[in-house]
Amino acid sequence: MKSALALLLTAAPQSAEPQLIDIDKTVFVQLAVFLLALIVLGRFLWKPYLRVRTERVARVEGYREEAARLEADAEQRLARADVQLAEARRVGAGERAVARGEAHAREQTLLAEATAAAQRKLAEARTRLNATVAAERKKLEDGSSAVAVEAARKILGREVST
Repeated sequence: MKSALALLLTAAPQSAEPQLIDIDKTVFVQLAVFLLALIVLGRFLWKPYLRVRTERVARVEGYREEAARLEADAEQRLARADVQLAEARRVGAGERAVARGEAHAREQTLLAEATAAAQRKLAEARTRLNATVAAERKKLEDGSSAVAVEAARKILGREVST
């Protein structure tokens, strides 16, 4: 180590060509300026940048976690809604079947009542018709003998006795 330090502190060998880098005491000044720039930039530029970047990464991760939580919550709500919808459909189908059964029974009752009423009216109409036909036959029978006597008198040209 001493030899490396001694080598650094010894004067650079002189050559006939001009030197590109001349190592002397200005190296320490340059090193001091570099360290000062490193400290100042690190304190006022690099640390705030890292702090802002860390906060941004934390915020983004927080948003991602919140989005994942909200998505899981939405999936749970959707699953519950699907279960409730299936239950409502099942209940609705049962109620619809009951209502259809009741409507069918009511329809059958109304049809039976209407058929019975129609049969009663038809029987009444037949009874009236039969009575009317019987009355008209009786009239015709009563009047037929008179018409027959009159027709025979006109045909024969003389009086006919009954």
